[in-house]
Amino acid sequence: MTKTMLAARLHGPRDLRVEQVPHPGAPGPGEALVRVRAAGICGSDLHTWQHGRIGDTVLKAPLILGHEFAGVVEEVGPGALDGEFKPLKPGARVAVDPAQPCGRCVTCERGHPNLCEHLRFCGLYPDPGCFAECLRVPAHTCFPVPKKLSDADAVMLEPLGIALHAVDLARIRVGSSVAILGAGPIGLCILQAARLAGAAPVFVSEKLPWRLKLAQKLGAIPVDARKDPARAVLKATGGRGVDAAIEAAWADESVQQAAEMLRLGGTLAVAGISAADRLTVRHSTARRKGLTILLVRRMKLTYPRAIALAARGAVDLAGLVSHRFPLARAAEAFELNAAYRDRVNKVILEIEPLSD
Repeated sequence: MTKTMLAARLHGPRDLRVEQVPHPGAPGPGEALVRVRAAGICGSDLHTWQHGRIGDTVLKAPLILGHEFAGVVEEVGPGALDGEFKPLKPGARVAVDPAQPCGRCVTCERGHPNLCEHLRFCGLYPDPGCFAECLRVPAHTCFPVPKKLSDADAVMLEPLGIALHAVDLARIRVGSSVAILGAGPIGLCILQAARLAGAAPVFVSEKLPWRLKLAQKLGAIPVDARKDPARAVLKATGGRGVDAAIEAAWADESVQQAAEMLRLGGTLAVAGISAADRLTVRHSTARRKGLTILLVRRMKLTYPRAIALAARGAVDLAGLVSHRFPLARAAEAFELNAAYRDRVNKVILEIEPLSD
């Protein structure tokens, strides 16, 4: 009899079904079988759920979604080494980097695994994701986490990793003035990372009042995105603008707003994903200011740093989680998240042990 497991599969736009699917099977050489314990719903998951695609990646068959996750190693294959190049053992609690670069192409060799020419990524068609009871992954994508971190904390290491990469890319330094557009989970992680890097002041623009209050609690100067946020930031900086602006919303009019907030010669980093698959900024704004525009492509080599920051309490990850659902209610969780109901911020799916 074929072994099965429970998983949340997307069959088309807004058609998410929790159903029995084939178990991934035993791990091969250098692989690990991870029993998923918790997984987060990301904005990119919402894009795929809403439209049946993300950018030019189109859903062509039912797909298990999800890429932010933590779990317990069930079984390892021969030669399984974790992300720190240490032997990975069954029973280890791990956070898993969803990106699976080849490590051999030119961009990987140049130190840019996030731009790998042969990259596979959990929950991005056609590769299955983590909204399932088990997932087989390369062992080197598994990073053991200390006991003091909860499963939800371990899930949030992925958004924190993206935040660290965004701050690195924008070259934020001590005393840099920064604007962050969007106070969702990634935007709030960017806020914390920027402040740890010594940025001040840090403005956060957001449309949802409860998220703006959370940003203020975490040390930001709040800016209501519904009331000409660029003008507010320029006024607060005496007309100069900020050194760096990081767009972490939906990459729509927010990209132009970010450009307007910047000083001459400033840096614009775009972490958000456009639902329309367009990046729009007025040429005159970017040209006359001589802006540097950068695109945040996931992350690279950030998990050890993220784990260290979380373990010493330098960042608040637990405070970003607003809702928890069992896997069986995944469709309900997506509906709530996409509608931004009930003061939603971060939704975690909690996954029970194998049902068989």
